[in-house]
Amino acid sequence: MKKLFGFNFSFDGKKDGFIIKNSWYLGITCMILLFTSCQKETTNSEEQTNAALSNRSVTNREVTPKVFATGLINPRGLKFGPDGNLYVAEGGTGGSHTTQCTQVIPPVGPYLGSETGGRISKISPGGVRSTVTNSLPSSQTSAALGNLVSGVADVEFVGNTLYAILAGAGCSHGVASVPNGIVKVNENGTWSMIANLSAWQQAHPVAHPEPGDFEPDGTWYSMINVRGDLYAIEPNHGEMVKVTIGGEISRVIDISASQGHVVPTVVAYHGNFYVSNLNTFPITGGASSIYKITPDGSIKVVATGFNAVLGLVIDQQNRMYVLENTAGQAGPTPGFGRIIRVDPSGVKTIIASGLNLPGGMTMGPDGKLYVSNWSFGPPPIGLGEVVQIDITN
Repeated sequence: MKKLFGFNFSFDGKKDGFIIKNSWYLGITCMILLFTSCQKETTNSEEQTNAALSNRSVTNREVTPKVFATGLINPRGLKFGPDGNLYVAEGGTGGSHTTQCTQVIPPVGPYLGSETGGRISKISPGGVRSTVTNSLPSSQTSAALGNLVSGVADVEFVGNTLYAILAGAGCSHGVASVPNGIVKVNENGTWSMIANLSAWQQAHPVAHPEPGDFEPDGTWYSMINVRGDLYAIEPNHGEMVKVTIGGEISRVIDISASQGHVVPTVVAYHGNFYVSNLNTFPITGGASSIYKITPDGSIKVVATGFNAVLGLVIDQQNRMYVLENTAGQAGPTPGFGRIIRVDPSGVKTIIASGLNLPGGMTMGPDGKLYVSNWSFGPPPIGLGEVVQIDITN
């Protein structure tokens, strides 16, 4: 197993001292070549993917995505603030610093990092972007995997205060001076660390870490506010934690203990916690699921048949909106992202497709979905965007 952004890939066939699976290597090479001109015929068609989701239960009622904001740098998680603006976590620009601590093994590592490459943007209701802060850490994989970037993973509000969770920091990511953790962001763009998640994970190992790609500092992906406390998901170790705004960290559940290395990604709350998973690569059609996790830490699968899930929203009608980064391809591929709505009866409907490497999703106060598009990949800088999907009609 090898990993990208904490997400694991199975490889076969040796090349240059490490193991590569041809279909995935082609896919990542396409991204390195600015997502253009690299194509390969595949028998894993859209129809086959639909069948894998759930035979006879998938319908199609697609809405055309509308570009809402541009100029973002590897956008990930996004939330609306109490001021009505949309706040977007950005992986940022990566870095060039090296560290001497334990690094992730090649071909993913060693990482190069920067203390100031990560960013948070604010998007006005009219779609105008402004910078909240551009002084958060960012890091990138080795050149063997295209210098792909991680940084700020998600944002959330508690009252009027903005918090962010870092994924691209820590010594194992080439950032020796700043750990992965949750930071409080001030109105003037300065910030302070409230919870050192790098140190906490190193002191509280999970039951079944994946040794082939283990990240000592973790690769946090998603964070939500439930009754004034922050809950976060970490894919590489496989766990969910609770963090108070006073900085107290406790584990809600070690997902790896019962589910193995399923790579959990996104947490939502609707009476209970609901967590999606990416699963390992290459993408196997229908292998990702949605899990229900109770406050006492019990877990069970409540929906399955998805592909590489990186977003999850539950509306007031108990309908789930599931964001698939890629459906119908073996590796992350531009143009193959989509959103599946799951009704309480279990019927699945394709709401939108043709998304380009989406990495986060939220529902706005207007009832529309907002998705971060072009969430990872090599430069050009500023390729990222937020698209709006009107599901209110």
